[in-house]
Amino acid sequence: MRKILYHLIKVRDKIFIPFVFLYILMAALGIYIIEPTTFKTYTTSIYWVLTTLATVGFGDFAPVTHAGKVYTIFLYITGIGLVSVLIGKIFNSVFLIDKMKVGGNMKYTGKDHIILIGWSAKSKLAIEEILKTDKKIDIVIIDNLEKAPLIEKRLYYVRGDATHEETLFNANLPTAKGVIIFADQITQDNYATPDQVLVDGKTLLIATAITSIEEKLHKSIHVTAEVINQKHIRLFEHVNVDEFIPTQEMISHAEVRSLFSHGVTHMYSELMSIQYGEAMYEIPTRPEWKTYRNAFEDLLNKGATLVADRGDLHINQKLDSNIPEDAQLFVICDKETISLLQ
Repeated sequence: MRKILYHLIKVRDKIFIPFVFLYILMAALGIYIIEPTTFKTYTTSIYWVLTTLATVGFGDFAPVTHAGKVYTIFLYITGIGLVSVLIGKIFNSVFLIDKMKVGGNMKYTGKDHIILIGWSAKSKLAIEEILKTDKKIDIVIIDNLEKAPLIEKRLYYVRGDATHEETLFNANLPTAKGVIIFADQITQDNYATPDQVLVDGKTLLIATAITSIEEKLHKSIHVTAEVINQKHIRLFEHVNVDEFIPTQEMISHAEVRSLFSHGVTHMYSELMSIQYGEAMYEIPTRPEWKTYRNAFEDLLNKGATLVADRGDLHINQKLDSNIPEDAQLFVICDKETISLLQ
């Protein structure tokens, strides 16, 4: 018997677990045949076998014949060990799944998620901002860290090189709502004066891998990339990057403007974060808005200020111009107002 149990423990889970369930069903059938007067239904037999093997028998059903009692002893000898091993395997599987999840070795199978490539203080802030903005959306981080850098309910980690298509597929890129590529932190940290070409070159390789997947699947995924040097943006003309964040130029511009217009950095902070009352939102166009003036006045009466059409910030200079069909309007308002407008 010991040898039999030893070999059963060694077999693969996909064989062992079905065997245990089959064993329970057959054991229930056995007692049902041996003592039909005590166990009048097959369901009752299954119930008795489970309580017996789990050693929590309630005594509401018990064999009364010698054959039934001998059969029960047989179940004790063979079955309790099997159930114990099964429970152990279940707990071990849960532990391995949790370990794989923390280690970034599991594929993400959800959809409409946001992928953040590269872990840094900036990506941590981005996660906080996303979680505040959308209470349901999942976030997938791609990096090469040994374990997940942050544990959150809606946060998932995929370990690997984002320049490899396999890693991007593990993050389920084809079903993602969007991707943000952060400048490689490791490359920056390894140099006293980071080589901007190396940092932006890594971003370009990742964008190229994403574009390759898009072309293969004939899908379009919104990609935002952080670049260190604004001059490098022209190098991305052959890849599908929708928006760029030229970090150093933006910081320098804000620092300089703060000298000439005190407090301007507070305005930048308010526009870039939802922790303040006002923020910038995209607003859909309406049929009754023929000109920018129509939209501007209507929105103003509702508590929102029209500020841009895509990247055009000169709305106030062409209020009487017609709104094009492909317009992408942006307003500044609070959460309550935008919830009423959308």
